[in-house]
Amino acid sequence: MLAPPRTVVHRAAGLWALERALQRRGFSRVAGADEAGRGACAGPLVVAAVILPPGRRGEIDELNDSKLLSAAARERIYEQVVRRAEAWNAVVIPPGDIDRRGLHVCNLAGMRRALAGLSVRPEYALTDGFKVDGLGIPGLAVWKGDQVAACVAAASVVAKVTRDRIMERLHESYPEYGFDEHKGYATPDHGAALVAHGPCPEHRFSYANVAAVGRPSQRRGNVGVAPGEAARVPAQVGDNVAMEGGPR
Repeated sequence: MLAPPRTVVHRAAGLWALERALQRRGFSRVAGADEAGRGACAGPLVVAAVILPPGRRGEIDELNDSKLLSAAARERIYEQVVRRAEAWNAVVIPPGDIDRRGLHVCNLAGMRRALAGLSVRPEYALTDGFKVDGLGIPGLAVWKGDQVAACVAAASVVAKVTRDRIMERLHESYPEYGFDEHKGYATPDHGAALVAHGPCPEHRFSYANVAAVGRPSQRRGNVGVAPGEAARVPAQVGDNVAMEGGPR
């Protein structure tokens, strides 16, 4: 029996081309997964998964990689995604888990759990950047998937808005760090606050800049810190957010 011809989808074909190609192959429910907070040195890692409906209902105006969107656009798109999606889910992985298990392990585990926690079972999964095993369905890791696949871009928006809201709440408990501005990323102001006040329980002690100012018993490694991202204004977060390692 001859294998079906290979499908080639070019990045220039648009944000919905990859999902449409998969749907033509019989995969009607395609889920995308992406994270927010990999490069931060404080706060959780948030991983989200989204299944967008086929057709016009799934074509959300302005949808793009959340890092390329303004804060106001992220808010608008978030509301549209959670209203229109066939299913969506977000997993919150606390900094202590990142220190104990490692960032990459937590990222992959978060993607598995975000996809497994969808209320509608997907038939295919697109993951941003990294291959994720053990899903029980076919999948594909897509480089810069949040810029080429609509479901991954939608997951990117859900993850970032969810995480930004968490960082806003953390600012109320730890106002001296300015979490509401830099969202836990390594900015000059955040670095100065770390030196002045030392780390708080929401910092990642396995990151070099945190370990350098932490108590000796808290120095757990020397993971490099990625550059900070611009501050984001949070939007209202829905109910189906799960804590990694905790109850749903």
